[in-house]
Amino acid sequence: MKLKTTLLGAAAALALAPAAMAERGSDGHVGVIYWQAPSILNPYLSGGTKDLESSGLIIEPLGHYDEKGNLVPALAAEIPTVENGGVSEDLKSITWKLKPGLLWSDGSPVTSADVKFTADYCMNPDGGCASLANFEGVKSVDIVDDLTVKVSFNEPKPNPYGPFMGNKAPIIQMAQFKDCTGAKAPECTDANFGPIGTGPFVVDEFKPNDVVTMSANPHYRDPNKPAFATLTLKGGGDAMSAARAVMETGEYDYAWNLQLAPDVLAKLAEGGKGEIVTAFGSLVERLEVNLTDPSPNLPEGERSTTKHPHPFLSDLRVRKALSMAIDRDLLTEIGYGKAGRPTCNLVPAPEIYRSDNTDCLKQDIEGAKALLDEAGWKDTDGDGVRDKDGMKLSLVYQTSTNAVRQDFQALIKQWWEEIGVETELRNINASVYFGGDPGSPDTFQKFYADIEMYANNFDGTDPQSYLAQRTCAKAPGPDNQWQGENINRFCDPAYDKLVEELGRTGELSKRGEIGKKLNDMLTKDSYSVLPLVDRGNVAARAKSLGGVILNPWDNSIWNVADWYRIK
Repeated sequence: MKLKTTLLGAAAALALAPAAMAERGSDGHVGVIYWQAPSILNPYLSGGTKDLESSGLIIEPLGHYDEKGNLVPALAAEIPTVENGGVSEDLKSITWKLKPGLLWSDGSPVTSADVKFTADYCMNPDGGCASLANFEGVKSVDIVDDLTVKVSFNEPKPNPYGPFMGNKAPIIQMAQFKDCTGAKAPECTDANFGPIGTGPFVVDEFKPNDVVTMSANPHYRDPNKPAFATLTLKGGGDAMSAARAVMETGEYDYAWNLQLAPDVLAKLAEGGKGEIVTAFGSLVERLEVNLTDPSPNLPEGERSTTKHPHPFLSDLRVRKALSMAIDRDLLTEIGYGKAGRPTCNLVPAPEIYRSDNTDCLKQDIEGAKALLDEAGWKDTDGDGVRDKDGMKLSLVYQTSTNAVRQDFQALIKQWWEEIGVETELRNINASVYFGGDPGSPDTFQKFYADIEMYANNFDGTDPQSYLAQRTCAKAPGPDNQWQGENINRFCDPAYDKLVEELGRTGELSKRGEIGKKLNDMLTKDSYSVLPLVDRGNVAARAKSLGGVILNPWDNSIWNVADWYRIK
C-alpha cells in the first residue's frame, strides 16, 4: 500500500521571510510577551501552550508543520516519505536522518542516541509524559548509525509523524536528562528550567512564572541566525497589558494569544506601534465536563480519578442540558468577532475531518429544563436550584484569569442558573492553571472542579494524536504525575478501538470518516466536551519586527530564527 502525498503532507521547502541581517546578533534585542507565564521549559512535563511555545525557542523537533500545515524539516535532513524511502512500503516503520554537523548549544554533537533517548524518556512507564499520544503505537526506536534512527510501529501507521514532529515532541539531550527519567523527571529542576538545545536561543536565566532571558545560540546551525543577540520572554499580566505593550507603548515586539474582544483590539491598533496578525487552525475554546468526582471530601490522590464517577455529571442528560443552555453565537460575537466561529466540533479543521455536527448551535433553554426534569432534577424547596435525592445541582466552573473568559463565565453562569443549576465561578492565574505542577491543586490536568474551560489545538493537519489523547489509559492521575492528556477522564472502549482503527487506516477519505466519528463521540454523543468557539490565533507584532509568520498548526512563533529588525 502506497502512502499518498496528500495524506502525509508535502515535504515542501520552508519559505523564509527576507533576512535583513548580515550576521548573527546584528539586530540587538527582541522582546516577547506572553501573558500566560511559562512555568517550565520541558514540554514533556506540561501540556500548557505557553510552556510548549517558550521551550520551542530552545529545543526543536526533527520536523515542523509550517503555516500551511506542510511538513518541513528542522533537525532532520528531509521529511521521510514512501517515495524517498524513509517510510517503509508496509507503513510499519519510518527512518529519520539528522542533518550532519548539528551541535547542541554546549558544543557537543547531536546524534541518533539523543533521538532514541527522547522516545524512551517520554514512553517510560514510570513517568508522566504530557506528549505520550505522539508516541502512540510505537514498538521500538532503534539506532541505525550516528545520524539515523528507525521508528517501528506495532502495525501499519498511515500517519507516522507522531514521534519527533511538532512542538510537542522535540529532541532533548541524553547527556543532560539521562538521570531524569521516569518518576525522577519532575525532580530535575536544572534540566527542566534550562534545557540544552539546538534552537536559535539558549537560556541565560529562567524565573518560573515570570521571565526567561535568552541569548543567541553560538552553535545554531545557520551562522547568520538568529538576527537578535538577546531575547526576553516576559510572562504574566493579562492579554490587555500584553497587547498594549506592543501596540501602544512599544515596550515589546511581539504579544501572544490576544484573547480580547474585537472592539478592544481595534482601539489598541490606533496606538500606531503595532499591528494584529491572525490565522485560523484547530484552536477550540471548549468546556470540559469532569466525569469523575472532584470532591475535597475524597482522599487526596482519589479526587478527579476514575475510582469515583461524578455524582451527577455522569448522567448524559445533565451534560446535554448544560450544552443546550448556551448561546454560542453570542459568546463568539462578544468574545472574538471575526476572529471566531461558533462550533460544536472539537476538531474544526481541516475540512475532511470536520463533522457536520451543528446540533449545539441553537440555544434551547426550555429543552434543557425539560431534559433535567426527565433526569429527575426538580426544585423541591423553591430556592431556584434543582435537587435530587438530597443533593443540589450545584457545580464549580473554573478557567484561567482572562477578560474574555470571565465574560464567558458570567454569561454561562446566567444561562445555567436560568435552568436551575447553581454555578460557582473560579478563575486561576494562567501560569498556575496551565503549569502542570503535580503538587498544585489548581492545574487544569488535576481538574478539581466540575467544569473547566480552556483552548488548545493539535500540531499539523492530522488530528490522530490529538484524538488519541482521549483514550482510557491517558487520564491524568497520581500514577502518571497528573500529566495524562485525557483531561475529563472520558473512557469508552469503543472509542479506543476506533482510535486504533484510525491508526491503521491509510485512505484519506476513510480517515476523515473515522475522525468525524471520534469527534462526535466526544461531543454530540457523550457531551463530555462542549465546544464553544473555533478561535483564530491572534497576536500582535511591532511594525519594526519583520519575518513574523503566525503558525496555527505548530508553535506559533516557530520561525523566530528568521525574525529581524526592519531598518
